[in-house]
Amino acid sequence: MTNKKLIGVDLGGTTIKFAILTAEGEIQQKWSLRTNILDEGSHIVPDIIESINHHIDLYKMSRDQFIGIGMGTPGTVDRDNGTVIGAYNLNWKTLQPVKEQIEAGTGLKFAIDNDANCAGLGERWKGAGNDGDDVAFITLGTGVGGGLIANRQLLHGIGGAAGEVGHIIVQPNGYQCTCGNHGCLEQYASATGVVHLAQDLAEEYEGTSRLKKMIDDGDEITSKIVFDLAKERDYLANKVVDKVCYYLGLACANISNTLNPEFVVIGGGVSAAGDFLLKRVQKNFNEFAFATVRTSTQLKLAELGNDAGVIGAASLATQFA
Repeated sequence: MTNKKLIGVDLGGTTIKFAILTAEGEIQQKWSLRTNILDEGSHIVPDIIESINHHIDLYKMSRDQFIGIGMGTPGTVDRDNGTVIGAYNLNWKTLQPVKEQIEAGTGLKFAIDNDANCAGLGERWKGAGNDGDDVAFITLGTGVGGGLIANRQLLHGIGGAAGEVGHIIVQPNGYQCTCGNHGCLEQYASATGVVHLAQDLAEEYEGTSRLKKMIDDGDEITSKIVFDLAKERDYLANKVVDKVCYYLGLACANISNTLNPEFVVIGGGVSAAGDFLLKRVQKNFNEFAFATVRTSTQLKLAELGNDAGVIGAASLATQFA
């Protein structure tokens, strides 16, 4: 491989993460900025350009030492034209010509994709995906996102919506989703979905439970609190976790029955529950997976944490090598 470097950018609603990596994907430097979404997000791209240029100068590097920049972003991405639209948490309501602006501002080649796709690429390349050819990635955060990689290539689909695993229907006519459908995985396995389930089950539950008492008292509940109480053998909390893992196992089986990846990697904040989550998901996966899939596809927890996005984003730029 070359001695040249990659730059990865993981653009989020509160923070922009940056990294300089080797061509093999090893992080050498990283830093971050607060995301300034004021004035319809018009400061975001200039801030990214200024920060990259500043750090290249700070590390006494030259432009010809870099292969290029890769970036993961929320919103609807046109990869060929390098534009983003509808990233509402960035205040980007109109079309943003990101590639054109960043290439002009930095003098480096630039590639862009959806942020969940980038996290999936990162985990496939340097994380739990073991650099495998076929990897499915699910991220459980405020919502549920995903990235599907087949034959080492990200699947995008005709409209760019491949990998929207959060919108697999796991409960027909279930909770209404922000997408307009009912019963999407996102409404049951995201951080907000876990809380919604807990509130509904607490209403029906008549026994004693610390979780029920907290909900009845109007205390703030988070998915972490639900999982922590379940680990402490709170009956109601365990009922909630069982339901979450049922829906997640069902979705993992559906994805795997379609794609038969080597690994299904589960990441994001909710996955911090670790093996406590994974073992229960595995039990449901085994129930719903096709026999060949059950023995060939392995469920794993993500390994890269917050670095998955920048590593995967940087990998987009390897196309320029």
